[in-house]
Amino acid sequence: MKNSWTNTFSGFTRIKVVGKYTELFLNRCIHEKVSIWHIRRVGEETIVCYVALEDVKRIRPIVKETKVKVYFIERKGVPFLFKKMISRAGFVAGMVAFVAILFILSNMVWNISIEGASPKIEHELKQAVDELGIKRGKFHFLLPSVEDIQMKVSEKIDEATWIGVTLNGTTFHFNVVEQTFPEKQEPISPRHLVSKKKAIIYDIFVEQGQPKVTPNDFVEKGDMLVSGFIGKEGKMEIAPAKGKILGEIWYKSNVSIPLVTEFSTFTGEKKTKHSFSIFNFSIPFWGLGKIEFNEYETNEERHRLNFLNWSLPIEYHREVILEKETFVREYSEEEAVDTATLMAKEELMKKLDEDAVIKGENVLHQTNENGKVTLMIHYQVIEDIAKSQPIIQGD
Repeated sequence: MKNSWTNTFSGFTRIKVVGKYTELFLNRCIHEKVSIWHIRRVGEETIVCYVALEDVKRIRPIVKETKVKVYFIERKGVPFLFKKMISRAGFVAGMVAFVAILFILSNMVWNISIEGASPKIEHELKQAVDELGIKRGKFHFLLPSVEDIQMKVSEKIDEATWIGVTLNGTTFHFNVVEQTFPEKQEPISPRHLVSKKKAIIYDIFVEQGQPKVTPNDFVEKGDMLVSGFIGKEGKMEIAPAKGKILGEIWYKSNVSIPLVTEFSTFTGEKKTKHSFSIFNFSIPFWGLGKIEFNEYETNEERHRLNFLNWSLPIEYHREVILEKETFVREYSEEEAVDTATLMAKEELMKKLDEDAVIKGENVLHQTNENGKVTLMIHYQVIEDIAKSQPIIQGD
């Protein structure tokens, strides 16, 4: 006997066998290897059993030989179901169309929800979302992934600290956390200004307090620059020192750059492939054929399809293959020195305050070994060296 799934797929029928030689009928069926099961006697000359649809024709000679009568009681399985569907084609077509429309609607955007945003931020967010193509009636799998949407809207809305994006069924939810601006600062407590670095004083601008240094003075880290004590002896007052003390500071930077560099760049040519994945079995339907690029990079997007509130084991895949070309860039020693100097300066500027200025630079040491140019560069930088130091009672 076949398993129940096979029987259901191929079809089977329930029969009633009536006659004096029912046992002979059964023996002959077994001898001819007819698929017969669930045999049950319901009378002295009557038995009921199941027969595979493909073996129905094979029992006809056995029926004549054993002189029994066979009555078909019930028919089950896929073949009989198809016959019923064909006879009711209109109803079946309507059901298929209904399920198809429901499936399509389940994978479209029908609502966009924004929470936690002020009217101004909500308006800006709606514009940003609209620019990304997120509108009612758009298919989920044709839109960027949730992670990409979150990154792009966060870049566009500067006044939002955080924007969370989730896709729940057919609705995009945007949760906004706006920036909270600090309250007005309280009055500054009495303090001195001291040096935070070793430097030579370049210039001083004191708003409040008593300056303790002059231009060209050398100061160590922690030396007092502006005192919070003001007035004459016997009439001293304590105040918060304010001002900007510019100092000349020295930095050294070591940088290396190879004379020969290999790098890749995109040509602008691309190929897009579309496919569906069902239970991890890929079914491509667009962008078939061989990739003709010698070098390329692949960006892949995956979107799981939904049916109502259920997530289906079906994914839409979109692969974008971008053509690349590899180039070899060669520097002369002079070009390498210029490039290394520029790189070192850019790296130094990242570490300095915004108002810092590079006054001068000087190459202290230069080598050309193992295909690399290595430089040691000395920089003279003008920057604010002042930091506050609270005045402790008893100073």
